[in-house]
Amino acid sequence: MSTFQAVAVTRLYRMIADQIAGRIRAGDFPRGRRLPSERDLAEQLQVSRASIREALIALEIEGYVEVRVGTGVFVADKEGGGAASAAGLNASAAQSADDIGPFDLLEARLLIEPECAGMAAQHATPAQLAAIRETHEGMSLTDSPGRHDREFHGAIAAACGNAALAAAVGHLWNLTQSSSVYRRMQDYFVDAKVWAVAHAEHQRILTAIVARDPMRARHAMHAHLLGILARLREDFGDVSNPRGDL
Repeated sequence: MSTFQAVAVTRLYRMIADQIAGRIRAGDFPRGRRLPSERDLAEQLQVSRASIREALIALEIEGYVEVRVGTGVFVADKEGGGAASAAGLNASAAQSADDIGPFDLLEARLLIEPECAGMAAQHATPAQLAAIRETHEGMSLTDSPGRHDREFHGAIAAACGNAALAAAVGHLWNLTQSSSVYRRMQDYFVDAKVWAVAHAEHQRILTAIVARDPMRARHAMHAHLLGILARLREDFGDVSNPRGDL
């Protein structure tokens, strides 16, 4: 008796990356030449620029392209991912089946974390408020602000009074930190200046929670996460302002 084969769900950005990689292997995009802009690729493929951004980062990790912030994205001069041929590409797709796109993760956080901040403003104990404040202060006193960033958001989730929401936030952060695409995107767009902006945004969240103002806490968290989305969407090819107005 025949059986069904398991169906693998391929992420949209992975499907886009596979198409572009195929065009590179076919010679449609010559080595060393610049790829069409993210805007042009998005229009041709009828997808969002965010999905194109994720696909290009995935292709860079695999060695197909080289990202030059402020200039654009170029086809790699040497045989990179192309040397793996289709078999290697399919293996990569299977390995990244659980690698959810960075923008999907951030959009999920936008649905959950502002509400956690509002609830924390209502329910946080004095000890929990102290923990949130401590992680915020620690972020400016370390060479590894990313760890304190997670601790800050985790402390707010822990203070919201709902264990399920706190667990959901923790899971989203685990997915984010296991995403090679997200990590590479941070390498390009998250520097000391960006961490300073994030620290200021955290201060507004903390102030609202300590003031027991749930509406302001929600708005502050929402604005912070929107800011992250905007910073990670800055155009690779904007020579005059490669990092955008922070």
